[in-house]
Amino acid sequence: MTTHNYSDFFHYGTIALSVALTSLGVGIGEGIASQGALEAMNIQPNAKSDIARTAIIAMALIDTAAIIGITVALMLLFDVKHQAPNIYASVAELGIAFAIGISGLVLGLVSALPAQQTMFAIARQPFFSQQIFRFMLITLSIIQTPIIFGFIIAIFIKDQAAGVTTAAECIRLIASGVCIGLGSIGPSIGLGHFAKTACQSIGINRNAYGQLFSFTLISEAIIETPIIFTLIVSLLLITTTIPDDNMLTAMAMLGSAICMGMGTLGAGIGSGKTAAAACQQIAINPEQYSLISRTSMLAQGLIDTSAIYALLIALLLFFFK
Repeated sequence: MTTHNYSDFFHYGTIALSVALTSLGVGIGEGIASQGALEAMNIQPNAKSDIARTAIIAMALIDTAAIIGITVALMLLFDVKHQAPNIYASVAELGIAFAIGISGLVLGLVSALPAQQTMFAIARQPFFSQQIFRFMLITLSIIQTPIIFGFIIAIFIKDQAAGVTTAAECIRLIASGVCIGLGSIGPSIGLGHFAKTACQSIGINRNAYGQLFSFTLISEAIIETPIIFTLIVSLLLITTTIPDDNMLTAMAMLGSAICMGMGTLGAGIGSGKTAAAACQQIAINPEQYSLISRTSMLAQGLIDTSAIYALLIALLLFFFK
């Protein structure tokens, strides 16, 4: 197989992975949301029009990852700069598959959880469907943040990949995609689990809507903090060059990416589970909102220190010479 053939293999492989992984997550997620809608209609037939409208909008939001995946794939497919058979440039594009594919796969799955619980909440509280619907829109929109960050990094990788001529620079761009891709898993799962519980809690006690709404906005911002750390490291990797094809520096950068990406896994999931437990308690005991919310935010802050430790080590590895 010639160099040109290898170059095409990695180039078109990146296109295929970007679409396949995002479509896989979105397809399963939309199936879960549709199942929830049908079950909710069976529970409360009188609310079927509200449930159907909510299901359509929810699936449109879940489809965000697939839309971004196919957008990136089309940009790569019609990229005229790829005509030069440069193996390093094509391998570097795998960073795009990591950035888009991993985050899109996870988000497609977890976005279905709050959507499904929203249908059940409307079935339980049909006269409160408008407020529940708006709540779902906000939570699902916030959940899409990791795939937006992945898209930003993918664009940067695409723009730089065409000029890559060394193995070290190739590894640097792959590391950037690995960082944001792995770093999106924990926060995405945490956001999905929390949003699911928040939507479920409104169905349990609609009188706690005000407390749940404000708590949700603050908690989702805290849960998303680790993904911001991964974005910072990814951008540092994108904006730094490696002189003289220094493989030691390149491997240190790859280690930095893996450290930061994996370091967000526990923090994202743990923070989401903590906030979800607090959300349930607020629905049951809304009069204890101040105490419950303060305790949850303190616990989430402590949980996020693990991501801060990962960030510190990632930065030390990044600046390793």
